[in-house]
Amino acid sequence: MRLALFEPDIPQNTGAMLRLGACLGVGIAIVGQPGFVLSDARLRRAGLDYINLADIGRHADIAALKATIPAGGRLILLTTKGSTDFRDVTYGRDDVLLLGRESAGVPDAVHAAADLRVMIPLAPGARSLNVATAASMVLSEALRQTRGFPGDDVRA
Repeated sequence: MRLALFEPDIPQNTGAMLRLGACLGVGIAIVGQPGFVLSDARLRRAGLDYINLADIGRHADIAALKATIPAGGRLILLTTKGSTDFRDVTYGRDDVLLLGRESAGVPDAVHAAADLRVMIPLAPGARSLNVATAASMVLSEALRQTRGFPGDDVRA
């Protein structure tokens, strides 16, 4: 299981997701060019010292990311334009959860490249969740299903 961030543009959110990945043993892929320098102080402040523990990969574009997904794994896009409720998906250990830019989501070509597009149901009138919050929610469900949380092998 990995999280992938497509051209992230808010360093604090990226820092929070790097910390999430480090704490849960989940790799983070950064796709394309971020809208900030990866050494940004705001990124470091949000990620604290956990950034040094994060497994971070860089990919030039979505095709390069897809080339790293093992057979049987899927590129799952979290999007407000998705039609599948994230709770109705059966996740696999080789799936990659893709999150778009905070300011603009992902372009149509990235939507087309995704194997599945999932959404989080929201209250009427709400447009979207913070990207790090959405990542936490869906990643938690995926790790629960795949018994991928740290220590799950001990609990089995």
